[in-house]
Amino acid sequence: MAVGALILYVVFAAAAFGWRSWWQWRRTGSTGFRGIGGRPGSLEWLAGVGVVVAFAVGLAAPILQLTDVLNPIPLLDNELVSWIGVVVAVTGILGTLYAQRDMGESWRIGVDATERTTLVRSGVFGLVRNPIFTGMFTFAVGVTLMVPNPVAVLGFLLLVGAIELQVRVVEEPYLHKVHGDHYRSYVAEVGRFVPAVGRR
Repeated sequence: MAVGALILYVVFAAAAFGWRSWWQWRRTGSTGFRGIGGRPGSLEWLAGVGVVVAFAVGLAAPILQLTDVLNPIPLLDNELVSWIGVVVAVTGILGTLYAQRDMGESWRIGVDATERTTLVRSGVFGLVRNPIFTGMFTFAVGVTLMVPNPVAVLGFLLLVGAIELQVRVVEEPYLHKVHGDHYRSYVAEVGRFVPAVGRR
């Protein structure tokens, strides 16, 4: 399963970042990549760096297991859990791509405070406010089940922490500032990562 997890990591990166950036460039003339913002050491900066580090740690997990540096956690080391992980990871990839499609030309990696994009509330964004991140969480859960070693668990926890920071410290304040009452009504009606949870 370690080889399978590596393959899915490559597929996820190529589709969700590579292909999507290319599509964005073809449609808008911009890749949508805004980079890591904030002063080094700030919460905004830590959020961006944290996502990169989390994916690096997650990618290291199957490599370390494949090379017998790490062993799976015994409680989770069985074929059923591994195959459940495959299904969950593939679901996460498909969910991420579907949400990116629904976001259309407003899709970005990172935030440019001087930029104004359309607030997308249709499609899957009518169910949750951050479905791309929900897809990323789902993918991370899946590959963690495929290679359930301590590094994989650490990578998942880092990803959760970094995305929570990104959403709460960077994206939500930006959207409140840009879209005002329109965004506030959206927050009151739609959950943050899952339906009905995280409304304010």
